[in-house]
Amino acid sequence: MMATILQKQMVLRGVHSLTPSDYDEIVKGLVEQLRELELGLAARELADKQKPK
Repeated sequence: MMATILQKQMVLRGVHSLTPSDYDEIVKGLVEQLRELELGLAARELADKQKPK
């Protein structure tokens, strides 16, 4: 579903040369980056809570 949304948004911006598998790969990469960011933020929050005050 996210790949379809991405494809529609790209077409609205004049991008017509990507294949459906390109959109799938882009979305997979974005989801992975978001997961890594979320884990990093959670780790930082945990570390901040454990710091002596």
